[in-house]
Amino acid sequence: MKGTLLQLPRLNGRQWLGALIVLLGSSYAVQQLILLMQQQQNVRYAFYAGMVAAGATAAGAIPALFFQRLSQKLHDVMLGFGAGVMLAACMFSLIVPALALLIDSGASPWRSSGSVALAILLGGALMLLIERLVPHQHFIKEEDRLRSLKLRRSWLFVFAIVLHNMPEGLAIGASFASGDIAAATALTVGISVQDIPEGLVVAMALLSVGYSRLLAVSMAILSGLTEPLMAVIGAAVLGDSSLLLPWGLALAAGAMLFVISHEMIPESHRQGHELAATNGLMLGFVLMMLLDTALG
Repeated sequence: MKGTLLQLPRLNGRQWLGALIVLLGSSYAVQQLILLMQQQQNVRYAFYAGMVAAGATAAGAIPALFFQRLSQKLHDVMLGFGAGVMLAACMFSLIVPALALLIDSGASPWRSSGSVALAILLGGALMLLIERLVPHQHFIKEEDRLRSLKLRRSWLFVFAIVLHNMPEGLAIGASFASGDIAAATALTVGISVQDIPEGLVVAMALLSVGYSRLLAVSMAILSGLTEPLMAVIGAAVLGDSSLLLPWGLALAAGAMLFVISHEMIPESHRQGHELAATNGLMLGFVLMMLLDTALG
C-alpha cells in the first residue's frame, strides 16, 4: 500500500556528487591499500597486527551486552593495567630499539639520546595539538558527563577513544617497519591484551549516557579500527626510510606517553582507588616486559 512504502530521503545534486566522491575515494584507498600490502611485507604484517588489536577491542566490548554496570574499582584497575602495558611498550618496544638503531648507524650516545628525546617530546606535542583541534570528551570524567546532549557526548566519547588508539596503531606500524618481527609481535600482543579491557570500558561508558547495548558495543568495536589504519600509515611511511625509522619509533612512544599521563593514570586515580590502579599498572608493566623479553 502506498501509505506504508518506505520513503527514501531525496538528495540534491551536490549531495549526490559528494556521495559519489566519497565512494570513489574509498574505492581508490582500498585499491591502494591492497597494492601496498602486496608490495610491502611489513605493511601487510602491520595491517594484520592492527586488525588483531582491533579484534581485541571488539572482544572486550562484547561482554557489555550482558553486564549491567562495571564497578568503579574494577574500572580503575583495568585502566591502570592498560597504562602499565603501554608504559612498558614505550620503553622496551619503542625507545630502546630507537636508541639501538641510531647507535648502530654510527651516531654518538649523546646524539642518539638527544634525537630520541626530541622525538618523544614531538610525539607528545603532536598529541596535544590533535587534542586541542579535534573536539572530544574524556569518557570517564564525572564532571564531563553532566554536560551537553547525550548524542553529542556519545560521539565525543568515540572521538576520545579514536585519539587514544592513534598512537597504539602508529606504534604497531613503526615496530613492524623496523623489520624485527619478533619484537613487533610482542608489542602487538601487549597492546591487544590491554585493548580487551579498553573495549569494555568504552562500551560501558556509552551505555552510561543512554545508548542501547547493541549500538554502544558496535561503536566501541568500530573505534578500534583506528589501529589498523594507523598501523598501515606508520609501516608505509617509516618502512621506506631507515633515517626516519628511529624518529618514528620515538615519536610513537611520545604520543603513547602523553596518553598514559594525560588520560589513563589521572582517570584511574580519580575515584579514590589509587592503590588498586597502581597494582594494575605494575601488573601490566611486568606482563609487557615479559612478553617483550620472551618474544622479542
